[in-house]
Amino acid sequence: MIAGLYDLSELHAAVEADPDRWRPLVFTNGCFDLLHCGHVRYLSTAKQLGRALVVGLNSDGSVAAIKPQPPELPPRPIVPQEQRAELLAALKPVDGVVIFPETTATAAIEVLKPDIYVKGGDYQPDSLPEAPAVRAYGGRIQLVEIEIPQSSSDIIRRILRK
Repeated sequence: MIAGLYDLSELHAAVEADPDRWRPLVFTNGCFDLLHCGHVRYLSTAKQLGRALVVGLNSDGSVAAIKPQPPELPPRPIVPQEQRAELLAALKPVDGVVIFPETTATAAIEVLKPDIYVKGGDYQPDSLPEAPAVRAYGGRIQLVEIEIPQSSSDIIRRILRK
């Protein structure tokens, strides 16, 4: 058992049972394959927007579906979902992690109804597949600046360079 890792129904029940602990609830999501400083700064900024931060983590299957394998790179994810979840849950800003199997976090958002949905500033609100779900219940979408432009793919490419 990993402290801070919830299944969706368990997390929903926890939020409903103790809103003073969880709300305003901030939610973000991603693959978080090779955790780096950019991730940590992003999560720290997201946490400052509310009382609790929940990270929706793409499952191994959903990472494979959204990150097609270029010929020169290994298949993704590099790090299995349970290990990615454990790393995220251990970070100070993170209050909970939920692994979702879909390619978007829409289903998790519809259940949890976070007060604030956060994504990096490299996105546009209208291009987010989760945006209609957030707007449907009156949630807020907040884009945060990317302080350190880094990606797991860039790290993998750097490692493989000779």
